[in-house]
Amino acid sequence: MTWRLVALHIDANDPLGLARFWATALGWTIAEPTVTNEAATTVRLVPTDGTPFEIQFGSVAEHKTSQNRIHFDLTTASLDDQEQSVRSLLALGARHVDIGQSPGEAHVVLADPEGNEFCVIEPTNSFLAKCERLGAVNCDGTQALGYFWSGVLGWPLVWDQDEETAIRAPGGIGPLITWSGPPLMPRIGKDRVRFHIASGPEDDPLSELDRLIALGATLVDGGGRDGERMDMADPDGNVIRVLSRRSNDA
Repeated sequence: MTWRLVALHIDANDPLGLARFWATALGWTIAEPTVTNEAATTVRLVPTDGTPFEIQFGSVAEHKTSQNRIHFDLTTASLDDQEQSVRSLLALGARHVDIGQSPGEAHVVLADPEGNEFCVIEPTNSFLAKCERLGAVNCDGTQALGYFWSGVLGWPLVWDQDEETAIRAPGGIGPLITWSGPPLMPRIGKDRVRFHIASGPEDDPLSELDRLIALGATLVDGGGRDGERMDMADPDGNVIRVLSRRSNDA
């Protein structure tokens, strides 16, 4: 019995516009927008490369004000590909950003049209050598968080060194999900990027919730509990949206 990673959900002021940017950046497909309640629209980005989860963009009024704790690492095949990728992404509305990287770094740090940071990785990076365009979902987090998510999803640890961890779906498909270890970023405001998970169709939801709590998750005070979804927190305090088996959105 394991939880299924349904989506990486990103808050967006313009969900469709941001989905179009990332559809081009990743080569994924936009699904039909779905209205999840009277106040919110979710646009789903469906993978074309075997990645076992979607990316969803949900409408919010609040604008991004601080650095995200989760960002994407995009792979490249050559230096020419890296340079062309950066030029193409800038033409789509990305911009260069400074998050403290040194001038000599081989990767290029950009932000999408709404300011969400991501990296265009150099082709010599061996860690992501066998990954598709979306090479990694890079998370700020402790070593314990890698162990937590490995247990939640049933994905094996593929890296565990110097307090840094990484997991990947069984069979080595899709991106790595990585945790960078200490020092952690300060927590400022609401998490704009978060994981959405659901239990399997044959699993008992209450038993699975108990197992999630036993692994280190906690209930979020005041979190949404409308029968379709529930907000919890992982051991580092990051929000997780727990969906019912009837709902894959929101």
